[in-house]
Amino acid sequence: MHTGVCYFPEHWPRDRWETDVERMADAGIEYVRMAEFAWNRMEPEPGTYDFEWLAEAVELVGDHGMKAVLCTPTATPPKWLIDEYPSVRRVEDDGTPLEFGSRRHYCYNSPIYRRESRRIIERMVDRFAGNEHVAGWQTDNEFGCHETVRCYCENCTTAFRSWLRERYDDIDELNDEWGNAFWSQEYNSFAEVDLPGRTPANEQQHPSRMLEYQRFSSDSVVEYNRLHVDILRDADDSWFVTHNFMGDFEPLDAFDVTEDLDFAAWDSYPTLHGQEAPDTPDPDSDAGASIQRVGDPDLTGMNHALYRGASDGAFWVMENQSGDIRAYPYSAEPADGMMRLWAHQAVAHGADTVSYFRWRRCTFGQEQYWGALNNYDGSPDRGVVEATEAAADFDELPDLDATSGDVALLIDYDSMWALHNERHTPDFDYWAHIRAYYRALRARGVTVDVVSTAADFDTYSAIVTPSLHVVDDDLAGRLADYAADGGELLLTVRTATKNEYDRFRDELAPGPLSDALGARIEQHESLAPGLDTRVRYDGDTYDYRTWGEWIQPEGATVVGQHESGVGASESAIVRNEHGEGHVAYVGVWPESALADALVVALLERAGLPVSEQLPENVRLTERDGHTWVTNFREEDVSVDPGSGTIILGEETVPGRDLAVVEGPAHEIAIRVEQ
Repeated sequence: MHTGVCYFPEHWPRDRWETDVERMADAGIEYVRMAEFAWNRMEPEPGTYDFEWLAEAVELVGDHGMKAVLCTPTATPPKWLIDEYPSVRRVEDDGTPLEFGSRRHYCYNSPIYRRESRRIIERMVDRFAGNEHVAGWQTDNEFGCHETVRCYCENCTTAFRSWLRERYDDIDELNDEWGNAFWSQEYNSFAEVDLPGRTPANEQQHPSRMLEYQRFSSDSVVEYNRLHVDILRDADDSWFVTHNFMGDFEPLDAFDVTEDLDFAAWDSYPTLHGQEAPDTPDPDSDAGASIQRVGDPDLTGMNHALYRGASDGAFWVMENQSGDIRAYPYSAEPADGMMRLWAHQAVAHGADTVSYFRWRRCTFGQEQYWGALNNYDGSPDRGVVEATEAAADFDELPDLDATSGDVALLIDYDSMWALHNERHTPDFDYWAHIRAYYRALRARGVTVDVVSTAADFDTYSAIVTPSLHVVDDDLAGRLADYAADGGELLLTVRTATKNEYDRFRDELAPGPLSDALGARIEQHESLAPGLDTRVRYDGDTYDYRTWGEWIQPEGATVVGQHESGVGASESAIVRNEHGEGHVAYVGVWPESALADALVVALLERAGLPVSEQLPENVRLTERDGHTWVTNFREEDVSVDPGSGTIILGEETVPGRDLAVVEGPAHEIAIRVEQ
C-alpha cells in the first residue's frame, strides 16, 4: 500500500519546487501526479513545444526517491486551439456550444480534436518514454465531469448514425425494435436519425432512442480513451495506464473504459459526495451533520468496491480529499483524523495507492477554496500530518492481495440509464436503491464485490441484482444457471422489466427469469412519501418506500405480503427453489430494517457467516485475511478480535480512528463504549 499526491509545478515558481518535493518525500509520499491541465504550458502556441519544465519536475521527483505519474493534458484544450478550431467544442442539447474559460469543453467525436489529442500525446510520450522516474500515466482527467459525456454537435450526429448502422441490419429493424410506430416516429433511413434534443414532450423522450444515444455516448468516451492508451502502450510498455473516474457517476460505463486500462482509479471526496447523494440525510439531522465532517462511509465504500470491480483487483484513489472543499453546498472542515481514516478505508477496500488532492492549495483560478495538504502560503495544513501518519501505517502492514468478497452486487449501466429515463417518481435513484442493500450487507460485516453483469458469477455464494431493469435472454440464462448450480440469487424491484431495446416484452416481468423465479409481476406503483407503505415478512411488519409491486406466484413460495394500500394482501416478496439454489424477488424498496432481514436470510441460505449488526458508522472490511475496523463515529468502540490479533491500533478504537486485525471479519465483535 502506497501514498501519492497531486502536484501542479506550473502553478509555482521553480525555486519552490525542490522544497515542495523534498517535503513530499519526508511525508512518505511515493507517487506524484502531474500535468493533467498543462497543455498550454507544453505547447504555448501551435507546434511550439516546451517539455523541459516538466522534465525538470520529474527529475526532482526521481531524485527524492519517488515516481511520477504523468497525465495526457487533453481535459483543457488551450485558447489558441479553440480559436483555430471552434468546431471541437461540445454542444449542449439546445445547440449552445461550450465556451473557453473552464475545462472539458471538447467533443469526444470531433475528428479534429482527436487529431490534436494524438499529436500532443505523441509529442509528450516521445519526451518521456524510457524515463526511469515515470511509473505510469493517467488518461485525460475525469471523463464526463461537469456533465460532458453527452454532446449534441454535428460530429456526434454523424457518429451516432454510423454507430446505429453497425448495430442494426437496416432501418426497418431499428423501427421495429424501438417501436417507432408510436407517435409516428418511424424513420426512412439512418440519415434521418437525429440526436435526442429538446422536444415539446421533453420529459417523454423515446426510451429506446434515449438508451441507444446514452450507450453511444459512453462508447464514444471508450473509443477516445483507447486513442490515449494505444499511444502510451506503443511508446513504453513498462508504464501502467489508468484513468480517474468519479463517484456515483452515471453517464459513463466504467467497466467498458477500464477494459483498456491496467486498473481503474477514482477521485474520492467523501464530504462532497455525501452531500450530493439522493439518499443522504438532511444536513440539520444528526446523521446529516456527521456527513458534513466524515462523509457517508457506505457511499464511499461502495464506490471503492465499484472501481475494484472494474479493475478486477487492486485500484487507486487518484484524488483523496485532504481538507475542506469548495462549497457543495457546504464546506465544513473534516473532523480530526479523517484524512488518515479515509486513506485506510480505501486500502481496506483494495486500493494499492491513495493519492491526495493536492499538495498545496492554489492561489488563483476556480479551485482556490479547494483544500490541500498544505495551505496556499506553503505552510503545512492539517492534512499533511495525517497523510504522513497513514504512510507510516502502511509501512507497518504486510503486502496484501486485493480485497474480495463472497457476495456480489451487480451494477448495470444500461439498466441505470433506462430507469433514470423513466423514473416514474423523483425519488427513484439507481445508486440509492443499490445502496439500500449494500448498507445492509456492510452493517453485517460482509465485504461486498460490486461487479458488472459480465462477471464470473460462480465465484460468489450469493448475488444481489438491484433493479436489473434491462435484461436480454443471455444474461437471464446465466443468472438462472447460477441459481440452478447452487447459487443464491436475489432480484429486486423493476428487474427484467425491459428487453435490451428498452421495451416491454409480450410476457410479464421478469420475462426470461420468470420460470426460475416461479412468479410474475402483476402490477407496480410508485409511491409518494406520505402514503402508508408496509409489508409483512417472516412474521414481522416492516416499512418500505418509493416503489411497490404485486407478485403473482406460479410455484414460488410467498414470504412477504403487502399490508397497506390498494394492494393489501397481495404478494410482495417470493422465493423459489431452482435446481440446487434459490431465486428470490423483493417487490418493494426496503427501508433499513427490512433490508437487514432480507440480507440475513440471504446469507443464511448461502451458508455464509452472519455477524451481529454493527454499530452505526462502524464498518469491518476484510482484505487478504486482515480486517480493518473503521470507526466513523465520534464515540469510542471496543474490539474483540476473536481468534485474530490486532496488529495496528488497540482494542479501544477512538472516534474517527481505526484498527487492523489479522483475522476474519465474522469473528470480530464491536461494542460501543459507554
